[in-house]
Amino acid sequence: MKDFLKDLNKEQYEAVVHTEGPSMIIAGAGSGKTRVLTYRIAYLLARGTDPFHVLALTFTNKAAREMKERVVQLVGDGEARNVWMGTFHSVFAKILRIDGHHLGYPSHFTIYDTDDSKKLIRNIIGEMKLDPKVYVPNYVRNRISMAKSHLISPEVYSMDGDIQIADESAEKPLIKDIYAAYNARLRRADAMDFDDLLFNTYILFRDFVEVLYKYQQKFHYILVDEYQDTNQAQYLIVKMLAANTENICVVGDDAQSIYAFRGADIQNILNFRKDYPDYQLFKLEQNYRSTKNIVSAANKVITFNKDQIKKTVWTDNEEGEKIGFIKAASDNEEGKLVADHIFSVKMNRQRPNSDFAVLYRTNAQSRAIEEALRKLNIPYRIYGGQSFYNRREIKDLLAYFRLTINHNDEDALQRAISTPARGIGKTTMERVIVAADKHGVSMWEIMSNPQQYGLKVNTGIKNRLFDFTEMIKSFAVEMKKKEAYEVAKMIANSSGLIRMYREEDTPEALNRMENMEELLNSVKEFGERGAEANEGDLASQGSLEEFMQEVALFTDADKEEEGDSDKVSLMTIHAAKGLEFPYVYIVGLEENLFPGVQSVGTRADLEEERRLFYVALTRAKKKVTLSYAESRYRWGQFSFSEPSRFLDEIDENLLDIPHKTPLKTAPVENGIQHKNMFPPQRRRLKPVRPDTGERSTFQADETSGLMAGMEVEHSKFGKGKVVSVEGSGPNKKATVFFNGVGNKNLLLRFAKLKILK
Repeated sequence: MKDFLKDLNKEQYEAVVHTEGPSMIIAGAGSGKTRVLTYRIAYLLARGTDPFHVLALTFTNKAAREMKERVVQLVGDGEARNVWMGTFHSVFAKILRIDGHHLGYPSHFTIYDTDDSKKLIRNIIGEMKLDPKVYVPNYVRNRISMAKSHLISPEVYSMDGDIQIADESAEKPLIKDIYAAYNARLRRADAMDFDDLLFNTYILFRDFVEVLYKYQQKFHYILVDEYQDTNQAQYLIVKMLAANTENICVVGDDAQSIYAFRGADIQNILNFRKDYPDYQLFKLEQNYRSTKNIVSAANKVITFNKDQIKKTVWTDNEEGEKIGFIKAASDNEEGKLVADHIFSVKMNRQRPNSDFAVLYRTNAQSRAIEEALRKLNIPYRIYGGQSFYNRREIKDLLAYFRLTINHNDEDALQRAISTPARGIGKTTMERVIVAADKHGVSMWEIMSNPQQYGLKVNTGIKNRLFDFTEMIKSFAVEMKKKEAYEVAKMIANSSGLIRMYREEDTPEALNRMENMEELLNSVKEFGERGAEANEGDLASQGSLEEFMQEVALFTDADKEEEGDSDKVSLMTIHAAKGLEFPYVYIVGLEENLFPGVQSVGTRADLEEERRLFYVALTRAKKKVTLSYAESRYRWGQFSFSEPSRFLDEIDENLLDIPHKTPLKTAPVENGIQHKNMFPPQRRRLKPVRPDTGERSTFQADETSGLMAGMEVEHSKFGKGKVVSVEGSGPNKKATVFFNGVGNKNLLLRFAKLKILK
């Protein structure tokens, strides 16, 4: 046997060599979990265990590949290649290929991916003549998926009173019929979806004892990675397979259970001791990743959760820097301060971009970070997602903006007319393209005048084409009369995009709506930058066309060099699980954002959010910086934010909170204020007034009490009289008549007014 065990610490060694009977390894963040799993497999093989008798289950192909590579390095390729090692889905698919005939499936059954499933469900909804706006395919698919992960068949689904009451309350009582038809069509096609790979393996073992017995005899040793992320089907299958020898080893960390929305059940790991009363518990508590300050902060936060397996993570690493803290006035400023801070650390310490990661709760938050990084020419990548302006729903809404500005933009036209669906299908659009080519005019021209160009479509299609073109024309008319945000908001609503995702009512649809909200916020901020630069003049906010020019420059700058990996990583915290970076920024630490507004209703939901924060903290090796904004835009409305409760849960002694240093002026690191490498240009002096020949000493007044009829003076427009005041708080506006200038609409937050009487 190779002497590779000397590489392990005492706790890791004990967890590796205790191979008989049930054991649970609670592996704190950065404690060498993957090492213990691979060394345990290598130890079994090195002492003579037949590799065909070892089953190792993971959640990702990447984890399975990494484990196999490490085992090969320890004991050689000959033994390692025969271990049954892979994801739950890949291993169970292999079992079903061999023994699925017991359930009536051929060995060559097809596996439907998510898109295949959605398409089939969409077709069934159409065939049943149901309203797709009520029975949204995504929603129905998620409902069926959740049922299967809880081992609920179509028959049980239709007879379960609670489920039927829930569907009727959601005004979707026929989901049971769609589920039954969907499963029947899968069977007819000799196909399974991803959830069936688990569901059918469970049924196979439950109903065919001889098959279960065969695999119980085959797998003498079972290892399960990330056990806290298992759902009910995975839990029961593993329990059935291990029932004979009970040589089951599960590895995980209850403090990192963050996938309840996918069906994961934290009770699986919490109840392991009840399932196997004679189990051995091993705790890997030494963190090799992070500094003492980071480990202490994470430990303190997680103590606020009641449902957990107690452990004390510790480290021999250096004390390290305190947890950084950034307080910003707005989400836009938060992005700027984070980008400034990254630039400062990068230059002062000569660190590569790949050392930095920015983590957020929702994808929509990336927009402000992306724009700030671009302005400093810092390259970045969206990890596990797309750049903000390349996301499907953003491109959909931008297509409407583009088509409103330029009716002959055919790429925008084809995208806009198909989303949301308008009953104008592929065949019609192909005829439009043929007619446009024949007559040498744009597609828009054909659609606007179908009769003139002899477009062969029925009356219903003609009416739909007319409705669509008239809608776009109305947007163009409004664009000439209204400022960019008002037009953008009207287009988002009138186009049907927001309604489409609202009615879909799924986590994915909610995410898309949040992203569209963030795009509208970007338009709002674009306008207010113009108003602020012109001291409140709303007429200076900029047009939608100017905004689109700015966006076009952003998207052009987003092209990447192949093979260039030296980029700052931007990602949601869920996507960051399993990764690590020297410098981590956790942004948006505000109540109703993190924790989310939907997560504070029950203790279980709140504790999952806290575990998510724990995961975020423990991604960092050298330094964590936390940030929050005092205000954010929500659907164009300026709203104030409160700091997240999670900030209060960190020991104050571990936080570097600058009390005197104005964070808005320059980034702070270790309590030291760094000068911005790109200081703003000096403001130009006010123009000399022709009547006095001296610089203006104009002093503006506080305007919260401004009322119609008051006489005022504006630093730019001179003296005037208030005609009307509307709105409240930061959105308060005034119409003022100025002598020689006329009426001006002013946003009082930025307008510099002196009240005369």
